Amino acid sequence: MPKMKTHSGMKKRVTRTGSGKLVHKQAGTTHLNEHKPTKRMRRLQGVAVLTGGDARKVKKLLAKHKGK
Repeated sequence: MPKMKTHSGMKKRVTRTGSGKLVHKQAGTTHLNEHKPTKRMRRLQGVAVLTGGDARKVKKLLAKHKGK
């Protein structure tokens, strides 16, 4: 069985916190923002923690990656 490689697309999109949680950038903030309310854009600033089944899938993809 060959070694499992880290998914390079995923390692660019997700970082690990000190406690091992996965953190990602919020979606919907990069373009077409003119018509979006300021309240929504403020809410989408910053990062969010990945939870549940999504976190399990991403951890598999990042099996070899240690994080930043």
